[in-house]
Amino acid sequence: MVTHSAFDLASPRVKRYDQLDMQCPALLIDPDPVANQANFAALVHMAFRWHWVGFYTVDGDELVLGPFQGPVACTRLSRGKGVCAAAWNRNEAVIVADVEAFPGHVACSPESRSELVLPVRNAEGEVAAVFDLDSASAGDFDAADAARLQSLLDAMSSRLLVGFENRD
Repeated sequence: MVTHSAFDLASPRVKRYDQLDMQCPALLIDPDPVANQANFAALVHMAFRWHWVGFYTVDGDELVLGPFQGPVACTRLSRGKGVCAAAWNRNEAVIVADVEAFPGHVACSPESRSELVLPVRNAEGEVAAVFDLDSASAGDFDAADAARLQSLLDAMSSRLLVGFENRD
């Protein structure tokens, strides 16, 4: 089992994504999806040093804070409001270059300038959680980030979601 990880922050993002692709299957092996979410968030945070990285899980008409790395966060987010809700409703990645320009943006941290939120889908393709990334730099996320992270989340979803732990 992986017990530590190191990323060269000077290396191109593509190289760090390649490292994540290799490390996640070896690290996310616990039968508890919350433990796996915690390690996934920690790995992504270590690889890119974004301001905030973490999960919100679907609970009725709300998203509830899960494992994360970064400053304290909003505990519950309402359906239909903010970037996380947009990704949940659309069942697709949402990239926001400037959070100030996003209608209904929920400001959990005044330091967040850009955001990327990706759906975490269950076996039926429904959104069971979202993976939220905030950067202190405007325009920090692009389609390549969304594609690489979505691919990794899709591959690891059975290890990240409650009730889907042993689908592999």
